[in-house]
Amino acid sequence: MLQLQELISYFEDSGLADSIRENDVLFPLIESVHVLSICLVAGSILVVDLRLLGLASIHRPVGRIISGILPLTWSAFAVAVASGSLLFISNASKYLDNGYFVAKICLICVAGLNMAIFHGFSARDLLRWENNKAPPLPSRLAGGLSVLLWVSVIACGRWIGFTMQVR
Repeated sequence: MLQLQELISYFEDSGLADSIRENDVLFPLIESVHVLSICLVAGSILVVDLRLLGLASIHRPVGRIISGILPLTWSAFAVAVASGSLLFISNASKYLDNGYFVAKICLICVAGLNMAIFHGFSARDLLRWENNKAPPLPSRLAGGLSVLLWVSVIACGRWIGFTMQVR
């Protein structure tokens, strides 16, 4: 535990973290990039989830939607992680003390697990059902859970800003 605290202090006390924390433009700029990238992540995932739920794009094959949108999702996720990491180091110890931040990170991990389970099990026989208007129940459940998780991630992210006590 001491090594983790030392690592957190190392990043939080860095010149980069000081610049982000103390510059009137840098933190809001990074935060704006983070919010926009999260919108792209959640929005692109929502496109797939709505198809899995049978609520949108029902005349397009699921696999075609996934393959078309996945590059955008992963690119936006990479930008969200990079910008989020910069925001995190600016006040790492305060973020770790914030329950909404911890919940957001946990929810993102659960969303990733949901996606891995979907791709590992439900999507294995995608070619058999991808043209059905209503995919099989496990796929619909994965889509519904994904919507719930990403809405929760966004809600927690918004509440971080309202509950952070910065130094």
